[in-house]
Amino acid sequence: MGYPERLKKASLVGAFFVSVFSLGTAQALCPALGGLPAQQVQRVVDGDTLRLVDGRSVRLIGLNAPELGRDGKPAEPFAQAARQRLQALVAASGERVQLRLGEQRRDRYGRTLAHAYDRQGRNLEAQLLAEGLGMFVAIAPNVALADCHRGAEAQARRGRLGLWRQAQVVQAGQLQRGGFALVRGEVQRVERNRGGLWLEMQGSLVLQVPSRALAEFDLAQLQALTGRQLEVRGWVVDRSRRSSQRPGQARWLLPLTHPSMLEMLP
Repeated sequence: MGYPERLKKASLVGAFFVSVFSLGTAQALCPALGGLPAQQVQRVVDGDTLRLVDGRSVRLIGLNAPELGRDGKPAEPFAQAARQRLQALVAASGERVQLRLGEQRRDRYGRTLAHAYDRQGRNLEAQLLAEGLGMFVAIAPNVALADCHRGAEAQARRGRLGLWRQAQVVQAGQLQRGGFALVRGEVQRVERNRGGLWLEMQGSLVLQVPSRALAEFDLAQLQALTGRQLEVRGWVVDRSRRSSQRPGQARWLLPLTHPSMLEMLP
């Protein structure tokens, strides 16, 4: 598969990073800022979450690791491997990490949103992504390292490392559950209203670019996507379970707040 086209206003910088990224250049592409505070880690909760000794729970930005088993559900493939690898990276850094807080500093669960670096200035999310132990995600406004993180994932994907040993892409017409997903499909119709821009896909899936996020995208390109094949990623919402599906509406909703979550395929 050739490199897909990203719907960014900012030319091809992201594509350049994707093509040249390697683990050896992780520090250069995700550089730590001088003077970042070092924090003592109490424990690694899972592949993308740390608990600090000061009581804070830190959700790593740009990385969505496989879910551990909870509430009777089995762990997703590579969930334990992702946690163990993050534990090893933290241990090698003396159980201390440097944190670069996101522009949005907390999520809806009260967790601190941050990028984490080891004592040598290497970004931990990039290392996990480059080893196939998680998927790249970009949620505005915390997108400072989006190009680097997508490049790290692309390396693992090309090498079929970690979770990329198995097919991860779901066709739009085959969605069966909500949650994080990497989805492909054809745009059937594009519509804009007060809620933003809506891309109707196959299989009762609609993509929403909220009005507040439209400035991040190339609007003309978005409006010309009818008939194009896309690969999109993010958290799919099952409207039927939330009683928010009105007659005639698509069952599945996938909001997009940043261009790197959407790619045109050749």
